[in-house]
Amino acid sequence: MKKYWIFISALCICACSGKVSTDKGETGWQKETSGVWIMSVGTPEKVNLLSELHITPKVDAIQRMGEADLPISEQDITAELVDGKTYIRFPLEKDEKIFGLGLNFKTVEQRGRIMRLHVDHYGGTDDGRTHAPVPFFVSSRGYGALINSARYIDVWCGTSVRKDSKNPPVVRDRNTDKQWAAQPYSDNLEFLVPAEGVEIVLFGGPTMLDVVRRFNLYNGGGVLPPKWGLGFWHRVPTLFSDKEVNEEVAEFEKRGFPLSVIGLEPGWMSRSYPCTYEWDATRFPDPEGFVKGLNDKHIKTNVWINPYVSPDGELYEKIEPYTGSHTVWCGIVPDYSLPETKKIMTDHFKKHQLDKGVSGYKMDENDGFDSWLWPDVAKFPSGNSAEQLRQIYGSLMQDVTTQMYRSANKRTYGLVRAANAGTTSYPYVIYNDYYNHRDFITALINSSFIGILWTPEVRSSGNAEEWLRRMQTVCFSPLAMLNAWADGTKPWSFPEVEKAVQEVASLRTQLIPYLYTAFADYAFYGTPPVRAMNLEPGYQAKTTDEQGELDATKNPYAMAVRREVKDQFMVGPSLLVAPLFAGEEERQVVLPQGKWYDFYTGKYVGEGEVITVKPGLDKIPVYVKDGGIIPLWPKLTKVDTEKHPIEIRYYGKKPSIYELYDDDGETYDYERGEYLRISIEVKVDSEGKKKGEVRVPEGKSTWSYGDFSFKYMTE
Repeated sequence: MKKYWIFISALCICACSGKVSTDKGETGWQKETSGVWIMSVGTPEKVNLLSELHITPKVDAIQRMGEADLPISEQDITAELVDGKTYIRFPLEKDEKIFGLGLNFKTVEQRGRIMRLHVDHYGGTDDGRTHAPVPFFVSSRGYGALINSARYIDVWCGTSVRKDSKNPPVVRDRNTDKQWAAQPYSDNLEFLVPAEGVEIVLFGGPTMLDVVRRFNLYNGGGVLPPKWGLGFWHRVPTLFSDKEVNEEVAEFEKRGFPLSVIGLEPGWMSRSYPCTYEWDATRFPDPEGFVKGLNDKHIKTNVWINPYVSPDGELYEKIEPYTGSHTVWCGIVPDYSLPETKKIMTDHFKKHQLDKGVSGYKMDENDGFDSWLWPDVAKFPSGNSAEQLRQIYGSLMQDVTTQMYRSANKRTYGLVRAANAGTTSYPYVIYNDYYNHRDFITALINSSFIGILWTPEVRSSGNAEEWLRRMQTVCFSPLAMLNAWADGTKPWSFPEVEKAVQEVASLRTQLIPYLYTAFADYAFYGTPPVRAMNLEPGYQAKTTDEQGELDATKNPYAMAVRREVKDQFMVGPSLLVAPLFAGEEERQVVLPQGKWYDFYTGKYVGEGEVITVKPGLDKIPVYVKDGGIIPLWPKLTKVDTEKHPIEIRYYGKKPSIYELYDDDGETYDYERGEYLRISIEVKVDSEGKKKGEVRVPEGKSTWSYGDFSFKYMTE
């Protein structure tokens, strides 16, 4: 048995692989940049979560954040190598909270949980098997850590109690002590990595939002989607033909519903399950003309794919030597970690999609259900293990398709079923087949901790109320989409709420200037466009672990029940969104410190308090912080290339400055400096009189924004 210890601290180590020199002397930590440190324990594997991807840390942006210290005591973080595995332990303080550790659907705070971080379809339990099991955590103490391994990682987050604990739990007698708990207090956060070493990256704060921003920037910065990607999407039934798609588009136009992207499901292909990635000549005899017709109407085309290659297409013989030992749905599995695979697949995608004008992909079923994926005993020509490829397969598919569009200087935006650390800058949003509305919102909140995006897409509903409630929430998410692939639903499927659905879909398009700026802040500064309330300054909501009710069969150990706020979130710098769900007429909203105002009316609603609201069916509660500036387009049905007037809504009484972002909305030219920051300022004098000013940089012209006007929402 091999066994030795490696003691790690914030900038101190007793033994390590490869000592380095820093400004604080010789240590085991290498300071990468401001507030970011990296450490190799043992012998890390060549393939990790970041190694196979085209990402470059945005060091300049991280450095502009300034220096940061780590609130970790010396020798409190340890790593041990035992039997070819790496054990890592972080300390936990009494009231410390832990966030992140993958895309969870039922919980926001993760302390007290045991997980195996494993790429898979979400099965209804927060056990680590999920679409994005990112091994990154954020601590309420103001630091975070990435365990950079493409393995199934076990996590004990405040559940394991050691004999040498500095803060051991109180021993209680269940027979006589009502305070006895089935899960005693633990002061450890422990990881088990099934490898003889691992890379650990630490991120400083001082705030949790600063930690998340550094993590996102380290992963290349957040994605900036094309403007059209932030419009309204509609996916048509799977076997629709070009004629039926065009009829659907015409119905959107007739009813005045906004539409930016049409999604085609498996039937667009000549074969699917497994796939040819070639157009079906019967349903789409002229695919190039079909796509061009939609593009001419400013409607983009997004096509479904999954990873498994059919023997019936032109791709099979070319890619077969570079595929795994097992098939899935009778299709061969490309090894996307090989350069040969990347070239063959890119050439095929370019010929059949990119060159025909297709805007992007919905990449399905690269996540799991064990029976719908290769087994862990599979072998791949790269020599990488089946386990490692499962952990990064969705990331690799994102990388290949992103690089293809980047080479054409075209931004894309699409959907994917699997992601991991390193995909922050990739233009993909996660979705799944699990369909719980409340849990969708919790996932939306959790996505902001781990550098990925999630959409609570709408598919179907049991009644008009649920339909509208789902539409209201998806229109405040990273991707607003109705997915009618299976049952052919339309935005107007419930006539009694058609007008309200149209209003919220139109509001989505109106908000694009605000949303686009939020995504620009994601790309340039690492700030999540949709984020958890826990990352908002001044947010204070209590989480309690209430003693569970003893039940001989359902809860024989009276396990505690956690009560936490997991159904409200921030969008951009100023909007607080608090969804309602079917069957609810009212709800409580936790307002952070500072004054808050109703988005629709501008009326003051509260300050640092819990309010109870009853907004009615047509709207969900949306609030704006004091001094909030919200730029809006007119109600548009298409996201085109014209300049449209901007209505600047101002809320509250606090003087404020907002930097509205603009670029061409389609290319990567912004990375070469082709963009604008338009300064919008509202001054408030001693008598409360407001004056707004818009400053476009001298000698510059906007791409998307015409005349500006101010609307002061608060009396």
